[in-house]
Amino acid sequence: MPSPIPFNARAARTLREKLGMAPDHVAYGMRASYGMPHITPGHIAAWERGVAQPTVNELTALAGALWCTPGELMGHPTTLLEHRLARAMAAEDVARVTGIPLETYLRMEETGQWTGDKRQSDELRTLFNLPPSDFVAIAGLEEELARLLTEAVSTRWQAHIRPIAKLVSMERRDLKDTLRTMHQEYQTFLAATLGWTGGNASASEESRRYLDNIVARFWGGLEGQ
Repeated sequence: MPSPIPFNARAARTLREKLGMAPDHVAYGMRASYGMPHITPGHIAAWERGVAQPTVNELTALAGALWCTPGELMGHPTTLLEHRLARAMAAEDVARVTGIPLETYLRMEETGQWTGDKRQSDELRTLFNLPPSDFVAIAGLEEELARLLTEAVSTRWQAHIRPIAKLVSMERRDLKDTLRTMHQEYQTFLAATLGWTGGNASASEESRRYLDNIVARFWGGLEGQ
């Protein structure tokens, strides 16, 4: 079963109240204009309380009834499907722009992994205006990025800058400061762990946590430049 679409219950309630609508007004709009005869005010209330979540089609209809985009009712998108929904785009349009057969594109959404070639990937990044971190996530490349970053901070970071830059589609010069800093941070933990006193348990735990969160640290370092 696919993971539920991230839903921002507070945003849904806030948008409804700003429009001066009651739950029954929203439910009526979804039934009358978006072919959702099963929707009742109880659905709206449950979604806003966070005890239930709308399906993909219900989320799209709810956005229409609230005069907003689906993205305004979602948390940060992390999958190919979520990014498309957040931008209120049809799958047919994404397939056409990227030059991928519709059935192939829909399979990518179902599996949650983008497998397009470089040209198709460039088209997708432009169409969705994806930052490198989001593209790496939907392409299923986070595990490989974590491996490269772990090697970079554990050995010579300079030797890994080229494959990392290629993976995240960024210029090497834009990665140097972040990789240098991460290498210094990790080596500091490592030195404390291997100290002459027999090792520091706290430092050892810190070094493990550092590697566990290395991808997030990498993106955070780039944002802080």
